[in-house]
Amino acid sequence: MPDITALILDDHEWFRRRFAELDELRAAGADPSALREAWRPVADLLDVHAEAEERIFYPQLLRKGENDPQEETLDAIGDHNDIRDGVREADRHPVGSAGWWSGVDDARAANDEHMGEEENEGLPDFRLNAPADLRDSLGARFTEFKERHAGTRGLDIVDKDPQEYVQEIEREITPPSDFSGDTSLGIGSLKGRS
Repeated sequence: MPDITALILDDHEWFRRRFAELDELRAAGADPSALREAWRPVADLLDVHAEAEERIFYPQLLRKGENDPQEETLDAIGDHNDIRDGVREADRHPVGSAGWWSGVDDARAANDEHMGEEENEGLPDFRLNAPADLRDSLGARFTEFKERHAGTRGLDIVDKDPQEYVQEIEREITPPSDFSGDTSLGIGSLKGRS
């Protein structure tokens, strides 16, 4: 089983190809049914991919990362919110309309930014600092999660507060006797914990 960082990169490449296909359809003036057929799998995987990262990858990056994983995670959750918002915006409009394209374009821009940052920061940090067996185990969980929730089946797709997300993971990592109840991010307190 490939490690989780390879699987995330595979999804990123898939997103790039699918958005290029949408470009081709846009240029050709494709009808709404062709646009819907091309967009729906992209929209669904954007949601499932973000949720899988939030449940499986980012908690472990916070545990194992060494290159400011808190900041990378805060940024990633914010990016995921922007991606979700673009998908929801597209869903509010008739397929192929100006409003629909605006949502698609917003989701794409947020996703492009997110992928670039993740590929240059979070993923290399995790590859360098997490053991291969952990990355492989997370890869299996990531694959299983995506299969179980194909088409967003069973998922409640909602934005998350980035700071609350990091604080929740920090509480999971920090034993109760060590957690002071401080609501700050406690930057640095995650280092060395497994």
